[in-house]
Amino acid sequence: MSNQLDFKELSADEVVEKLQVNPSTGLMTEQIGSRQQQYGFNEIPEKEETLLSRILKRFWGPIPWMIEIAGILSAAVGKWEDFGIIMILLLVNVVIDFRQEAKAISALKLLKEKLARLALVLRDGRWSEIPARELVPGDVIKLRIGNVIPADVTLIDGAYLQVDQSALTGESVPADKMTGDIAYANSVIKMGEMVAVVTGTGLNTFFGHTVELVAQAEKHEHSHLQKAVVNIGNYLILIAGVMVVLIIFVGLNRHDSLMEILRFSLVLMVASIPVALPAVLSVTMAVGAMRLAQHQAIVSRLVAIEELAGVDILCCDKTGTLTKNQMKLEEPALLNNFTRDDALFYAALASRVENNDPLESPIFQAVQHSHIQQRLSDCEQLDFTPFDPVRKRTEATIKFGDDSSRIVTKGAPQAVLALCDDAVVEETVIRQVEQFAHNGYRTLGVGVRSPDESTFHFVGLLPFYDPPRDDSAETIATAKRLGLDVKMITGDNLAIARQIVEILGIQGEIRNHTELSEERPTELLLIADVVTETLYGRLKSDATSDEVRAVVEEVVNRLEERLRDVRPHNGFVRRHESEIVRLIEETGGFAQVFPEDKYHIVDRLQLNDHIVAMTGDGVNDAPALKKADAGIAVSGATDAARAAADIVLLLPGLSVIINAIEESRQIFGRMKSYAIFRIAETLRVILFMTLAITVFNFYPVTAIMIIILALLNDIPIMAIAYDNSKIEPHPVRWNMREVLTIASVLGLAGVVSSFLLFFILEEMQFSRGLMQAILFLKLDIAGHSTIYVARTGERHFWERPFPSLKLFIPAMSTRIVGTLIACYGIFMEPVGWKMTGYIYLYATVWFVFNDFLKVAVYRMLNRTKWLLGREHVHEIIK
Repeated sequence: MSNQLDFKELSADEVVEKLQVNPSTGLMTEQIGSRQQQYGFNEIPEKEETLLSRILKRFWGPIPWMIEIAGILSAAVGKWEDFGIIMILLLVNVVIDFRQEAKAISALKLLKEKLARLALVLRDGRWSEIPARELVPGDVIKLRIGNVIPADVTLIDGAYLQVDQSALTGESVPADKMTGDIAYANSVIKMGEMVAVVTGTGLNTFFGHTVELVAQAEKHEHSHLQKAVVNIGNYLILIAGVMVVLIIFVGLNRHDSLMEILRFSLVLMVASIPVALPAVLSVTMAVGAMRLAQHQAIVSRLVAIEELAGVDILCCDKTGTLTKNQMKLEEPALLNNFTRDDALFYAALASRVENNDPLESPIFQAVQHSHIQQRLSDCEQLDFTPFDPVRKRTEATIKFGDDSSRIVTKGAPQAVLALCDDAVVEETVIRQVEQFAHNGYRTLGVGVRSPDESTFHFVGLLPFYDPPRDDSAETIATAKRLGLDVKMITGDNLAIARQIVEILGIQGEIRNHTELSEERPTELLLIADVVTETLYGRLKSDATSDEVRAVVEEVVNRLEERLRDVRPHNGFVRRHESEIVRLIEETGGFAQVFPEDKYHIVDRLQLNDHIVAMTGDGVNDAPALKKADAGIAVSGATDAARAAADIVLLLPGLSVIINAIEESRQIFGRMKSYAIFRIAETLRVILFMTLAITVFNFYPVTAIMIIILALLNDIPIMAIAYDNSKIEPHPVRWNMREVLTIASVLGLAGVVSSFLLFFILEEMQFSRGLMQAILFLKLDIAGHSTIYVARTGERHFWERPFPSLKLFIPAMSTRIVGTLIACYGIFMEPVGWKMTGYIYLYATVWFVFNDFLKVAVYRMLNRTKWLLGREHVHEIIK
C-alpha cells in the first residue's frame, strides 16, 4: 500500500510519476479497477465484535464464575429462591456493563463518519463527482474552499490553499499549502482552490493512522479498579474454597448426612462470595457519574471515575483545551511615529470581514467599538488582493472621504519590509519580530503608501497569540496541590508552547517531539567525547583542587558508562526506553507532536507505572484519549474525541476536572471501605464457622441464620455509595497488601471475639439453640459495627468525616431488624432483652478495641513503607 511518508520528500512531478498518472486526464478505467483491488475502499474498516460475543464474555471471569457456581449449587439442592436472587444480581451487572461498552465502541464509527462524502475527481479526461470511498491512490481531484479533504493528497496545480488542520495536528491557525505540499484527509479548506493527486486512502492516511491508534487503544487492559475486584474475588474464593472443602472432608469422616453437608456448604459459600460486589461498584460509580453530570461532565466509562483517583500525571492538549482557540491581539509595536489607532486602522483596511480569517477577526474586534470604526466607515475599498503564500501579504487600494487614496498592506513582516526602503526600520523590525517569536507570538506587519510613492512606510507590528482559558492557571495550580504532575502536549510550535507554559505555571521545560525518538544523531556522541576529553585535560592541571578533581572524575566515569550503553547504528545511537521515559517525566511537555506521539507518551508513562489522564478536543487527540486511564474531551471537542473519551465536558474550562478528581478520590475511599468490610466479614464468619464445626463439632449458626446475616449486611453496604469520604491530598491507588492486611486483622479479631463468647456460653451451659441465637445476634451487631471501623481508614471512628445519613439510617435500621429477630426468636430461640443488652455491651467493647487495633496496624504498615522507602533511597545513592 502507498504510504504518505513515501511522498513527503518528493516534488509534485515525482509524485505524479511514481503514481503513474497523467494530470491532464486522470486515471483510466482499467487503472481504477486494479487499484481498487490493491488498496480497497477509501474508508475506515469496521471491526465490530458480534453482539453474542459481547454478551457472553460478561459471563466469563472470576466474579461471574463465583456467582454462577453459587447459582448451580442452589439449583442442585432445590434452593430456588436463592437461585433466583443470585441470577438477578448476575444479569443486572451484565446489563450495566453492556450499556457502558455500547457507548465506548462508538468511537470508530464516529471517526468513520467524519470522512468526506463526495469528491470532484478527474477520470478518463472528465471531471465528475463520486463517493469519496471510491477514491484510489493516483486519482486527480479538485479541492475548493469549504471542502473536507477526502484523502491524503499532494498538491500539483494552483496558487495556494489555506487549510484548517487543527483537529489533526493541533495547530492554532490554518496552514498555507502550495504546489508540492501534502494535505491531510479530513482537513477543511478555508481559502483557495488547487488540483491534487491522491497519495493515501483509508487507513493508509494520516487520519487513518489516527483511527488505527484508537483501535489499538481500545484493547487496553482492565482498569485498576477491575484488577482490584478480581484480586478481592480471588482471595475470597480461595479462603471460602479451602474452608468448604475442610468442612466437607471432616463431615464425611464423621459420617454426617451428605445432603446436609452440601446444603450447609452451599449457604456458607453464598455468604462468603461477594455476590453484591459488582452491583456495589456499579452503583457507587453511577452515583459519582450523576454528581459529575451536575457539573456538566458526562461520564461514558464508569471505571474512569475511579481511575482519576490514582492519576498522577495529567497530560493536556493546548489548543482549545488550555487555550481558547481564538487569536487575541496584543499591544502593537509601532514605528515611524504612527499610533496604535493608525496600526489598527490600516490593518483593518487591508482585511475583509467576510474572510473570517483567524488573524483578521481580532483586528475587527479591536476596532468594533472605537472611534476607528467611524474612520473606517468613511473609506471605500477600491481594490483588494487576498493573501497568498508567494506574496505572503494582503494589499488594498483605499479611497478616503476627502477623495484622497492610499495603498495599504498587511502580512508577514519580512514581506512588508521588502516594500520599504529604510535600513534603520528594518533592523528595528527584525529585532522586534525575533522578540515576539521568542515570546510565542505570531506577528503581522502593516504598511501604507500614497499612490505617488514607490515605497511603503512601515506602520507597525501586530502580535497575536491564542490566550489561555480563564480558569486554566487556577485549575493547573489546584491539580498540583492534589499531587498531579501537569504536562502540556501540543501540535503547536515550540515558542508558543513555551509561552503558554510560562503563563500557566506548568513546571519543566517544553521539548520538541523529535526528542521522543528512540534514536538520536551520533553528533551527541561527539559532543560527549569532547566533554570527556576536556575534563581529562582539566584533570591534568595542577591548579585543579582535590574537590574539583573528584567531581570531574565522577562526571568522566558517568559519561564513559553512558557511552558504553549506547550502540551506534546508521549514524544514530539507540536510547534506552528508560531514558525516554525519564525525559517525559522530567519535562513540562512537548510541542509539534503528532497523534502517535501523544499516544506513545501516554503508553510509555503507563508502562512505567503511572496512571495518566489526557485532555483534548481534536481528532488528533482521540488515540491518546482512548489510551489514557482517564480520557477527558473538553467543551467543543470533535465527535471523534468525545467518542474516544471517558469523560466529556459540556462547559468551557477545565475546573470540572478538579471536581472529578475530588469525587473520584471520595469514591476510592468508599470502595476501599467496602473491600475491607467485605473481606473482614467473610473471614469473620467463615473462619469461625469452619473452626467451630471441624474442631468442636458445633454449628454456631443455622443455614437460615447465615442467609439473614448476609442480607442484613448487604443492604446497608449498598448505601456506601452515598457516604461521606475524605478527599486525599495526593493520588491514591489500590494497595492490596494493605487492604488484605487490615481486613484480615479485623476478621481474625472478630473470630477471636466470637470464640471468646462461645466459650463463655459453653461455660454457662446454655442450650445449643440459644447459643446459636446469641451468636447470631453478636455476628449481626459486630458486622454492622465493622462498617464504621472500615470507613475511616487510618483515622478513628469518631473523626471526620462522619457517616452520611444515607449510610447511617440503613445500617441502623438493619441492625435493629437483626436485633428484633434475635430478641423475639424469629426463625430461632428468643434471646430476650436482658441478654441482648449484654451482647450489645460486649460487641461495643470489641468495636472500640478493633478500631484501635486497625489504627495501630495502619501505623505499622506506614512505618514499614517508610523504612522500605529509605532503603530504596540508600540503594539508589549507592
